[in-house]
Amino acid sequence: MLAKTVVTVKNINHYFGQDELKKQILFDINLEINTGEIVIMMGPSGSGKTTLLTLIGGLRSVQEGSLKVFGQELNGASQDKIVEIRRDIGYIFQAHNLLKFLTAWQNVQTSLELHPDIPPEEFRPKAEAMLKAVGLEHRVNYYPDNLSGGQKQKVAIARALVSHPKLILADEPTAALDSKSGRDVVELMQQLAREQGCPILVVTHDNRILNIADRIVRMEDGRLATDTTAVTS
Repeated sequence: MLAKTVVTVKNINHYFGQDELKKQILFDINLEINTGEIVIMMGPSGSGKTTLLTLIGGLRSVQEGSLKVFGQELNGASQDKIVEIRRDIGYIFQAHNLLKFLTAWQNVQTSLELHPDIPPEEFRPKAEAMLKAVGLEHRVNYYPDNLSGGQKQKVAIARALVSHPKLILADEPTAALDSKSGRDVVELMQQLAREQGCPILVVTHDNRILNIADRIVRMEDGRLATDTTAVTS
C-alpha cells in the first residue's frame, strides 16, 4: 500500500501572550507524517513539542502557516470542522485522564459515544474487545482506583484506539510507568496502530522506546532541529 500523507505542517509559527508579553514558541515548522509511520518527537522541556502536538490535534488554534490533517486545513477552520477532524484522532496523554466513576469498559466507551454512526448496542462489545486486545479482559468492570498505573494507561490506549482513529497522538505516554509497563504500552500502541494502519506521533523524553520509531524528530528552542529516519538494528 502506498504511503499517504496524513499530516502536513507548513511554515507554522505560534505565539503565547499578547502585546509586549507576546513570545514566539514555534518558528517556521515544516513536517509531514504518513500512513503507518511511527514518528517520535524529542527535545528538552519548553522546546515546543507539546504545543506542536496540540496544534496537530486541533486542541489549539493555528495562528500562522498551514496545517492539514486528513487533507483538511485547520487554519481558519470552523469549530464544527475541527470537532469532526478530532473524532478521527486518538489521544494518549501521560495523565491517563480516566473518569474515576466509570469502569474500564465504560471509560473506553466514552470514545465510541462521539461517533454517531456507531450503534449504542455495539458500544460495550467493542469496548470489551479492545480491552481484551490490550490484555485487560479480566479488568473490564474495575474502576480506575483499583488498577495499577500500567493498567490505567492501557485503558487509556484502548479508549484512544477503540474507534479506529486515522491518527494517534501520544504525549509522554510512558513517563509515569516503570520500564516493563512502559515497554508493554509502547509495543501495544505499535502493534494495534500497525494493524489499524494509522500513524502515531509520540512526544517523549524516554530513550528506552526510540527503537520503535520509523523517524525521530528533534525540537530545540521552538525549531525543528533534525528529522531523521531511525536506524533499526
